[in-house]
Amino acid sequence: MSDNALNRFEPIKAPSAYEMVAEAIEREITSGRLKPGDEIGTEAELVRQFGVNRSTVREGIRVLEQSGLVRREAARKLFVCTPHYRNLSSRMSRALIISEVTFRELFETAMVLELGAIESAVANATDDDLDALEHNQSLAEAAVADPVRLAEIDTRFHALIARASHNRVLELAREPAALLFFPTSEMICRKVPQGARRMVDAHRELIDSIHRRDLERAQLWMARHVTDWKKGFERTGRHIDEPVERSLDQEMIARLFR
Repeated sequence: MSDNALNRFEPIKAPSAYEMVAEAIEREITSGRLKPGDEIGTEAELVRQFGVNRSTVREGIRVLEQSGLVRREAARKLFVCTPHYRNLSSRMSRALIISEVTFRELFETAMVLELGAIESAVANATDDDLDALEHNQSLAEAAVADPVRLAEIDTRFHALIARASHNRVLELAREPAALLFFPTSEMICRKVPQGARRMVDAHRELIDSIHRRDLERAQLWMARHVTDWKKGFERTGRHIDEPVERSLDQEMIARLFR
């Protein structure tokens, strides 16, 4: 028998008891039998139900708390909660940085997601959505000379477009990559003289397109806006096929995940 045949399989690792506790509770949540706001009980009650010691339950609950599925309230009771998308997105964004994603990959993803968002926003935006976008635009106009502030407002602008789509899957799907859009936009605003003004002008055109329910114009301006972002990045002297992290200083990365 060959050595390959003798070494085909790896030893099986049985899950720890605390992992089994966490998985059992998570199954109840993901199946819908436990919903956000439902009470799970206390650690003492879970010890009795699972037939394990207190430290095992506590560690299983810690895993669920870290993932945002469970929260503690008064009287030590545990409740199901909806994970905050910002926490989930931050983890995914870190994974993208660790994976050394390139600006080209970000650009290609942005083109797909931002076009999808603007198309749905044209169809579904409410008066409240438009009011929020107009307020964002007034802030952008006042921040043209402030790269950090303008990049934050730009990030918020695209989040508002996604919200105006009224498609929660789309809104959540774009967030991890969108966290990496911010520092690159800041860098462009600092290093490309016309970058800030072009960004704000594009936002104006996009808002007007939503007001008019003009899908073709909205698609045109979003594609132009995202392409401008790529051109601005290249004008900073960075190469689009290098990992994005190499383009960012440590202060930018710290602001990204604060």
